[in-house]
Amino acid sequence: MSCFENITMPDCAWFEAGEKRNVLASIFSGLLFFTGWWFIIDAAAVYPGDLPNASHVCGVMATLSLLMVNSVSNAQVRGETYTGGCMGPRGSRLWLFLGFVIGFASLIAACWILFANYVNAGSSKHTWPGVSLFLQNAFIFAGSLVFKFGRTEDVWG
Repeated sequence: MSCFENITMPDCAWFEAGEKRNVLASIFSGLLFFTGWWFIIDAAAVYPGDLPNASHVCGVMATLSLLMVNSVSNAQVRGETYTGGCMGPRGSRLWLFLGFVIGFASLIAACWILFANYVNAGSSKHTWPGVSLFLQNAFIFAGSLVFKFGRTEDVWG
């Protein structure tokens, strides 16, 4: 018998739904997004001046990618609900594709900055700013994937 079997958590008003997959995916995705930005804020605070200002563009583009990927529903991509507009389902597919391209490009750029500026620079520089930049983009991209594919749209109708 475990000591944790008798512990009960109080009920939350927003966590009452029978289907908890959407809630858990949203919470985990937000946690990944927060952790990614926390890494880069930590590196900028601990090593001021080691991280070039232009390298923050990678994180901003990853955040833009998250918004682009998750602004299109899966039903729109399949062409089931969205048939109007100037491009129809092709436009939503193109938007989703561009969102993924921006996400991959920001991740590759962060990896490039890590290896070009911090790994190959020798032992004179700290490597944590480069590692944190890569981790930021990896966590934001992972959060984007969890938020896109971890939820179900059956609840919405």
